[in-house]
Amino acid sequence: QLDRGEWDRLRSEFLRGESFDFLHPHGFACESEALHAYMAEHDIDALRGRDPLTAVRELNRLIYDSFGYEAGVTRADSPIDDVLKARKGVCQDFAHVMITICRLWGIPARYVSGYLFTDRKHGDRSDPDATHAWVEVFLPSLRWIGLDPTNNTEATERHVACAMGRDYSDVPPSRGVYKGEAESQLAVGVSVRKARAAIADPEFLRVSGTPARNVPAGRRATGNAAYQHQQRLHQMQQQQQ
Repeated sequence: QLDRGEWDRLRSEFLRGESFDFLHPHGFACESEALHAYMAEHDIDALRGRDPLTAVRELNRLIYDSFGYEAGVTRADSPIDDVLKARKGVCQDFAHVMITICRLWGIPARYVSGYLFTDRKHGDRSDPDATHAWVEVFLPSLRWIGLDPTNNTEATERHVACAMGRDYSDVPPSRGVYKGEAESQLAVGVSVRKARAAIADPEFLRVSGTPARNVPAGRRATGNAAYQHQQRLHQMQQQQQ
C-alpha cells in the first residue's frame, strides 16, 4: 500500500513528459462509450479514492471477475468494444481494457507480450500453448510493476516478457514481409517449462567472481542446466583471453 500522495507524484510534469506514450490512447487501447458504460456499471472510478497501488490491484481483480476467458470470441484486431459486449475474450483483450482505464486515471501503463508458465493449481486460465499478455503500470515510488488481469495475479518469475509497447499493435509475435507460394503456411511452436537454477561449479564461481557463500549448498548440474553452464563458462573464458 502507498500513501495518497502518490496521485500527486503521478501528476508531475516530468513524469508525464517521460511517460507520454503510455499515458495517451493508442491503437486498441482507446476509450469508448462501451468502456465508460462498463466503468459506470462497476463504479470503477471509486477505486481512485484509494492509493494507486491498491487501485490498480483492485482493477486487476475486477477485470478478472467480470470477463470470462474464451478463445475465438475476439480476434487479434478486435477493438475493446468486442470484449466489453461479449464479456468474454483472451489476455490481449483484458490487457487493453486495463491499460485504457489506467491511462484515464493518469497512471502510465504499457502492454507486455510474452509467455506464461501456466499453473492450473494456482487457477491460471490462460492457454499454455499460446502467447500471453499482461500490463505494467508505472508508480513513482515503485517504478514499473506487472499485473495480469487474465489470471488475477501480479507478474512473477512465471511471466516471461518478450516485448513491451503501447498496445498489441506495437509488439505482435511476428511482423514482416513474406514472399513465397500463396498456399504456404507459417507454423510456430513454443513450450514453457521450469528451468534448473545456476550451477555451483568451483570453476564457474572462480571465473564469474561469484562468492561460494551466495550459492545454496548441494546444487548440481543436470540436463539443460549443465549445458547452459558450460556455454556460459566457455564465453567467460573467451572474453578473458
